[in-house]
Amino acid sequence: MPSEPVMSRDALAAFLDDVFPQLHHAGPGPVLVSVGPLAATMRLPYHERHLRPGGTISGPAIMALADVALYAAILANVGPVALAVTTNLSFNFMRKPEPRDLIGEARLLKLGRSLAVGEILIRSEGYDDLVCHATGTYALPPRRD
Repeated sequence: MPSEPVMSRDALAAFLDDVFPQLHHAGPGPVLVSVGPLAATMRLPYHERHLRPGGTISGPAIMALADVALYAAILANVGPVALAVTTNLSFNFMRKPEPRDLIGEARLLKLGRSLAVGEILIRSEGYDDLVCHATGTYALPPRRD
């Protein structure tokens, strides 16, 4: 397991902007906050396009944050592998998010040669209580060593 990420926050943010420009289509999308050993943190800026009826942040917006946060944690620790793909995501929605930015903290539980497994904790900015707990698995393309 890496002791330090192989991609810096700035390098990974630039890579995500290059390979996923649609993240920011029609308004603010997830923003990479930090990377660390087997981890990444992303912020979803509050925007009314993420709201559902009733004024809460929608499940699809929360799910997208979880997915991209896990992707970021993987890439930060294996390098720029655009073709890593989600094979499974599971969500437990814990409470209604506050009308503010969401913070997604992804942590890799296993980083293997062909699969990566992790969990994502999502909170409303400034609150300790979880909005969502997610787990996911990514398939990794063969690496050249």
